[in-house]
Amino acid sequence: MNIKEFAKRRTRLMHMTGNGSIVIMPSAPVRYRNRDVEYSYRPDSDFYYLTGFPEPEAVAVLIPGRKQGEFILFCRERDPKMEVWTGPRIGQERASSVYGADDAFPMDDIDDILPGLLEDREKVYYTMGSHQEFDHRIMDWLNQIRQKSRAGIHTPAEFVALDHVLHEMRLFKSDGEVRAMRQAAKIAALGHCRAMRACRPGMMEYQIEAELLHEFIRHGSRSPAYPSIVGGGSNACILHYTDNSAVLNDGDLLLIDAGAEYDSYASDITRTFPVNGRFSKVQAAIYEIVLAAQLAAIKKIKPGNHWNDPHHAAVRELTKGLVELGLLKGNIRKLIKEDAYRRFYMHRTGHWLGMDVHDVGDYKIGTAWRLLEPGMVMTVEPGIYIPDPSPGVAKKWWNIGTRIEDDVLVTRDGHEVLSSGVPKTIPEIEALMAG
Repeated sequence: MNIKEFAKRRTRLMHMTGNGSIVIMPSAPVRYRNRDVEYSYRPDSDFYYLTGFPEPEAVAVLIPGRKQGEFILFCRERDPKMEVWTGPRIGQERASSVYGADDAFPMDDIDDILPGLLEDREKVYYTMGSHQEFDHRIMDWLNQIRQKSRAGIHTPAEFVALDHVLHEMRLFKSDGEVRAMRQAAKIAALGHCRAMRACRPGMMEYQIEAELLHEFIRHGSRSPAYPSIVGGGSNACILHYTDNSAVLNDGDLLLIDAGAEYDSYASDITRTFPVNGRFSKVQAAIYEIVLAAQLAAIKKIKPGNHWNDPHHAAVRELTKGLVELGLLKGNIRKLIKEDAYRRFYMHRTGHWLGMDVHDVGDYKIGTAWRLLEPGMVMTVEPGIYIPDPSPGVAKKWWNIGTRIEDDVLVTRDGHEVLSSGVPKTIPEIEALMAG
């Protein structure tokens, strides 16, 4: 992402918060996997969205109207001894020259400097509860200011949840963000195609996961956007299955829900295909219902429609198809009203997508579903799941779990499917696997 884009975001946010405010945002702390072994570090999405700064132990402060500079960054100092072990640190000089901070100070100085920046500010924009240790530090700084009240120094009178303002900004993707998300989807699509070509009966689920990860990293995604779901047979009916440790059996379906992260933006794609490369008639019957539901939902994605329109379209197609197969019985409209489909389809049809795989942004404005607007990105992922056992359902349907998911951008004229690089019709899938 171009560093100028981060500056534009900060300017826009400060315009929204107004003079007299102060914005405080710490980055995520380092987390430990086990003794002395850290998880690979990823900055907090909100922090990175505003700064582009990749290191831990950092705090961004925005002070609209401050003559000495509106963007202050506290970060780690250069440390030649530590850098021998962990590599170069950015330091204060490059925090200013590269990342655009008007002032950059060592993190060790924050207790001396930040209380003074809070003085006489009217509002503090901060996300309380995300970093509990940092919450206590802010309270300590405010108490220091209160002790100066006799000197005419005022304590901020109001705390405002920063995430409410910032997440509305993040919901609408810029051209630069869309480019990153297209690349994330392209990389994930290559991984899914590789997995289809590699799949054979007798392989382990984790071997298919390895094919995905190989392709992700090979094309510049250093991490999946979330733990990959690679579930064969009955495991495809477990919505968030991530054990990925079972044998892939001839005659079973394999459901893969996997996305790549690129430049801190996520993709999220699901495909379901036969382990042996050929759909049975029973599997194909369920698959075609899910595909019809997904296509009907995607068709509803355009400006002016509301968030729930794609879900309604998917539910109607799924219910109609289940009735045609005899898995549901009754009037389609009545079955939908009674949520009868939820026995086989128990989740919603999508979610916002962006820096987080389940990205930020309100789904309703007040009590009404929000209208879709250009720049929003969402997933579309209907499914049907028939586990073993399923009382009252013929055994031929058992252990069929099917989901089809794509990433869709709302455009001025309609939509763009960012993840179109993965085949999803039965002939396309079978041809790819045969090749």
